[in-house]
Amino acid sequence: MTDKPRPFALTLALLAPALLGNAAPDMSPKPASSATLAAQRGVQATLPADDGQDAEFAARGFIATKADPVIKDSAGKPVWDLAAYDFVSGPAPATVNPSLWRHDAVLRRHGLFRVAEGVWQVRGFDISNMTVIRGASGWILIDPLTARETAAAALELVNQTLGVRPVSAVIYSHSHVDHFGGVRGVVNEADVTAHRVAIIAPARFMDEAASENIMAGAAMGRRAGYQFGAGIAPGPQGSMGSGIGMGAALGENTLIAPTDTISRTGETRTVDGVQLEFQIVSGSEAPSELNVYIVPARAFLSAEMSTCTLHNILTPRGAKVRDAHAWAGYLDEALQLYGARSDALISSHCWPRFGTGEVSGFLASQRDNYRYLHDQTVRLMNRGETMAEIAEQLTQPPTLAARWSDHGYYGTYSHNSKAIYQFYLGWYDAVPAHLNPHPPTERATRMVAAMGGAGKVLRLAKKAMAEGDYRWSSDLLDTLVFAQPGNAAARALLADSYEQQGYQAESGIWRNQFLVAAQELRHGVQPGLSTMRTDLIGAVPTQVLLDSAATRVDPRKLRDRRLTLNLVLTDRNETAGVEIDSVAMIARMAPAAKPDATLTGPRRLFLGLLFLKLPLAQLESAGLKVEGDRSAVEAWASALDPVSTGFNIAEP
Repeated sequence: MTDKPRPFALTLALLAPALLGNAAPDMSPKPASSATLAAQRGVQATLPADDGQDAEFAARGFIATKADPVIKDSAGKPVWDLAAYDFVSGPAPATVNPSLWRHDAVLRRHGLFRVAEGVWQVRGFDISNMTVIRGASGWILIDPLTARETAAAALELVNQTLGVRPVSAVIYSHSHVDHFGGVRGVVNEADVTAHRVAIIAPARFMDEAASENIMAGAAMGRRAGYQFGAGIAPGPQGSMGSGIGMGAALGENTLIAPTDTISRTGETRTVDGVQLEFQIVSGSEAPSELNVYIVPARAFLSAEMSTCTLHNILTPRGAKVRDAHAWAGYLDEALQLYGARSDALISSHCWPRFGTGEVSGFLASQRDNYRYLHDQTVRLMNRGETMAEIAEQLTQPPTLAARWSDHGYYGTYSHNSKAIYQFYLGWYDAVPAHLNPHPPTERATRMVAAMGGAGKVLRLAKKAMAEGDYRWSSDLLDTLVFAQPGNAAARALLADSYEQQGYQAESGIWRNQFLVAAQELRHGVQPGLSTMRTDLIGAVPTQVLLDSAATRVDPRKLRDRRLTLNLVLTDRNETAGVEIDSVAMIARMAPAAKPDATLTGPRRLFLGLLFLKLPLAQLESAGLKVEGDRSAVEAWASALDPVSTGFNIAEP
């Protein structure tokens, strides 16, 4: 008697939110909109003809690749999949910029490739390439990838294919983790200590590696998740790589300190019987960077100063702003020094160039790209244009756009022109209204009220979405989400707006940032892992570690208390004195005269105290000796903020 009305009542109950206009917003990914379809057709019409040269260069010299495409860590967890981008074939789908699709079809190749006599590269095993040089007795490796696991897999392929040899030397081209992080996958530190393996790096390598990965590591690591598409699966509606590689490996980052440094252009070394000449290019792509000319092979390794794309003057993940003028100058210097002497140009990302004429033309074109960006940004800046105004009007000249390798698959004209402005003038555009604005959430709340409330902002944003004006819709919706983070309709629509902008982006990392933001708005921020890798931390000087820890001290927690501590690191024969008060923590590599307490033990226990924030009692049971005022040590430890593993970006 009562079974028929129930389904009807249930149906009404389910429909009620929709009938009342309160339907739960659709949080699923969307297809390409009509505006995106039109944008992709517009891009396609402007692209240069593809003469097949890039595909031929990328395939040239292929020898072999790994039979099992999945590289795993010691626990069996996958850290890299060589086959992840096998779907990139045929015409571009509507959800991918056609220029980026074509680029990734070339970039996704992986395996061991011969590039010159006695020189090979393992490409596609990580975001970066590992270059392999045959020495008199072993392998000289340049840039051992990001992770221990991928570097080990790359070396295993080399030994299986070319014959087993020991590693005689490792060269770090620069201070970014994807160019040194896999070092323990290819060498044993005992061999380095025993001088059986040399590790060569540019001057100030350790300082700059620590600056990025430890001092600013927490913030930069979180932002890097956006840049490299953390949590976004590869696919036509997902990640399309990062423009310079298909992604960064998820394995263990490691570091062994250099045994030899290069400080000036023209320095030479004979490494395991091979003559090498170096060019210092610090301040271009990295604050500590070198290029390598492999003399007997007539091959020039341009590290990351020149790649298959316009690079970043300031990376979205955050870094020190690079000097575009110096960058162009280094490229011109390389052209003069090595252009006519090189039959091959290889990089630490992307594929090689072959032929002396092609090498020279490539270096000249890359030089002109950065020089045009620099000079025109400065010209407009000196006319009073602000960074946003410059970015809006500065476009790539047709002569440069005609060359695929000058396109913005990684960096963009928009982002780079703003970075050049920042390099010279900083973030402030001299408009007093921008000098001291309200912080984002308070400003957003006031702006939403001024525009007539959340309902009106949402209606304006929907209109902009319908017209394909995603830049305006995301501007409106970002304001609304910061004013009302619980507004589900605003979050959903902002995610949709970001998604379409990601689909349209030519830059792989712009695409990633839009898509990661969309995912976090739909599903929340996923718990992250600390970017503070134990091995990397353990390799840097103690002074740098203590200075990094000082950036995490919250002086308010000390309540005007002054502390003086001595740290005795028994395994390194070091003693540091630390003074902490309600203003700052100052560390010196010398003992303090009258310490409140003295801590004695191996450095790993101090790392546990400073970076893992392990309980003092646990560290004492592991061998840390505490003499003097124990409460001073506990007050210091409690004043240290934990290492951040994540924070909101797309919302307050």
